[in-house]
Amino acid sequence: MSSPTLTTLSRGRRWAAVAVLTASLLVIMMDMTILNIALPEMAAELHPDSDQQLWIIDVYSLVLAGLLVPFAAIADRWGRKRMLLLGYLIFGVASLLVLWAPTADAVIAVRALLGVGGAMIMPTTLSLIRVMFTDPRERATALSIWAAVSGLGAAIGPLLGGFLLEHFSWHSAFLVNVPLMLIAFAAGVLLLPESRVPNPGKLDFLAAGLALVGMTLTIWAIKMFGKTASFTAIDAWIALLAGLALLAWFGARCVRSAHPLLDLALFRSRVFSAGIIAALGSMFAMAAAMLLLAQWLQLVGGASPIEAGIQMLPIAITSALASLAAPLAARYIGTRAVLAGGIGFAGIGLLLLGVAPGGLDVTVILGSLALIGVGMGSLAIGSAMIMMGSPEEKAGSAGALEETSYELGAVLGVAVLGSISALLYRAELTVSPALAPLSDELSWQAHESLGAAVSIAQEGQFAGLAQAAGAAFTHSLQITGVTGGILMLIAGAIVFVVTPKGTDISGAEH
Repeated sequence: MSSPTLTTLSRGRRWAAVAVLTASLLVIMMDMTILNIALPEMAAELHPDSDQQLWIIDVYSLVLAGLLVPFAAIADRWGRKRMLLLGYLIFGVASLLVLWAPTADAVIAVRALLGVGGAMIMPTTLSLIRVMFTDPRERATALSIWAAVSGLGAAIGPLLGGFLLEHFSWHSAFLVNVPLMLIAFAAGVLLLPESRVPNPGKLDFLAAGLALVGMTLTIWAIKMFGKTASFTAIDAWIALLAGLALLAWFGARCVRSAHPLLDLALFRSRVFSAGIIAALGSMFAMAAAMLLLAQWLQLVGGASPIEAGIQMLPIAITSALASLAAPLAARYIGTRAVLAGGIGFAGIGLLLLGVAPGGLDVTVILGSLALIGVGMGSLAIGSAMIMMGSPEEKAGSAGALEETSYELGAVLGVAVLGSISALLYRAELTVSPALAPLSDELSWQAHESLGAAVSIAQEGQFAGLAQAAGAAFTHSLQITGVTGGILMLIAGAIVFVVTPKGTDISGAEH
């Protein structure tokens, strides 16, 4: 069967292609969160030190964020279908290599290679949808499905991880990707069209290097500030300043170039800019909520990993439903009302954690997750606006910028809200009498994380410590929720102001 082209692609082929693209996206998004469940069993077998544990989790997103822009530019020139299929192969092979990864360093290398494959796949799925669908209404529906799957993947990662870990070894969190990538590759060969930018100019290798190193250093620095919950780390400051300087150089080079690696002129469109701000804000809320609430459900609420995954399903369900309903709602009440209102719902969901009558319990958390999921649904409108605000030949740049905003939003959310939560937790636990029976070493460990405090309490039979640590974490989560909610409401107001009045993602004039 010959490979379809953009000019011969039937309506049925277009929607079949969307199914392939969104299914592969589901795997990539699941991989961002599934390892959080597998890490304890992996640590028990491989015995990584604390730095290696951080790298096992972080190296995937670091490599992914650094390569999004260069790979999107290469795909525009080499062929988007080719780049996507190569990404499928690399992701599948990397997942299989975990069988020959007997050490923590080997697992870190596997995770880095997964990041390479993910960076080839994520922006290419968006740019292919942009060029396959010339009808704005069809494109909005396709992007709604894409956004729904994106939120669904991140939310069901912990649930799938919990299921796999109850029946198989930690290797299964990687190996589950292999058959899925093989199916995606075969379907992609048959169904996906090839597309590239005509006369794109030579690839700017210096700009590609600046984007890679600058973004990696910046993301790493933000992560370090979040991990340490302080701003005193000199190496993180050096990395941040160096990363921002390199990104500024990259931006200046793109602005001056006739064929820029990344077309920053896209930000001249208010529609495009509002979509980017919305994507950034939505991920800011979701990433932090997933991290903090998963800890609370397991360590304070007493849920097992798979039970916690089930309890977090409201964010996936409401996100998927809101994503599919958003384009229709936009036709009746307006695009900017749906987009800004969705972010506002996410803000209310975070506020609910701190202001709910009767304090924090599982019912409140389920309601909060449901509201945050509605906010995630606004990504459907944001994606449609980003692609509507960019010409077809700039689809690669638009896809790379949107995916970068997701990654940056997630990192900022975890760093900012996670740091606030950690600082408040430590401050309350410091004055607790439950620390009195502990040695200085155990006391320090209990301050480092709720998980460590619960583990120490169980091993040493310090019942008061578990209760005190749980209360401190609950109070920190409540205050963090209020802080995050206020930030989200501000983000929603900014999106409402930036989005031009009358913006119509169905293709009408705006």
